[in-house]
Amino acid sequence: MVEIDEDPQMGFEAEEDDDDDELSDSELQEAFSKGFLKPGLNVPLLEPKKAINNVEGLKKCLTEFKKNLPWAERLDLTNYPAVDIVAKAEGRAQQPEGSEDVNAEDDFQREMYFYRQAQATVLAALPKLNKFKIPTRRPEDYFAEMAKTDQHMQKIRKKLLLKQAAMEKSEKAKKLREQRKYGKKVQTQVIQNRQKQKKAMLTAVKKYQKGMTDKLDFLEGDQDQKPKGSAAKKQINKKDPNSKRKYKDKKFGFGGKKKGTKWNTKDSHDDVSGFKAKMAHGKGGKHFGKGGKTNDQAESELHRGN
Repeated sequence: MVEIDEDPQMGFEAEEDDDDDELSDSELQEAFSKGFLKPGLNVPLLEPKKAINNVEGLKKCLTEFKKNLPWAERLDLTNYPAVDIVAKAEGRAQQPEGSEDVNAEDDFQREMYFYRQAQATVLAALPKLNKFKIPTRRPEDYFAEMAKTDQHMQKIRKKLLLKQAAMEKSEKAKKLREQRKYGKKVQTQVIQNRQKQKKAMLTAVKKYQKGMTDKLDFLEGDQDQKPKGSAAKKQINKKDPNSKRKYKDKKFGFGGKKKGTKWNTKDSHDDVSGFKAKMAHGKGGKHFGKGGKTNDQAESELHRGN
């Protein structure tokens, strides 16, 4: 058991233990219930952080991992930016080396400073590399070793091909949808035009039947809708009938009405020039027997034929 004694300075019982700076949650709850914890008693004191600049320790660490390697192994250069050619061409005054003030918030100025510094580094490094006989140009038969394996690149290539095929499929489906949509629109328009023409035709027919008009121009509506150029071309290409055609037309006629041509008219009924009594009354007498006909039957058939 831990013995707790009352601390007159803090106003609550304190522990006599090694960890007397920290109290458990249960002990704090018990002290709060007894009224030992009051506002303003526990005030944290924030001490300012002390900056430690251990120069000797830093130098010691530097000497431990520093190696005196030749420059060809290090390839390190520290130099100022190259001369500003644009400012020199424009005749603007240039600041001396090391005193150029760059605004870090200006992206263009900052990037140009890095670019000019890289230029100066290249100009300073090339003579040193040539001095140590280090080649600075890639040979013609040089093939770089890729960091990724061929299997990995094949996977990437396969994935790219699948992605490209999916995009092409999507574009093709999109074009088909557009074509179907356009075809459906054209079909709807054609149906509407046909319905409109049919309605106009029925209206014209009704007017003609009621006697409101005596014109039959609506029957030639399809011909009127043809362009004038095609009609003129057809008229030009039309030739007169030849002599053979004229002879046949003269001999056989031009066709026309054939149904009902043998019907009796008033003139044919009154004309009795072709009447033959022998054929009408059958002077051969009555014929009886199988397949025979009487005079009355023959006369009736003759009248039906006329």
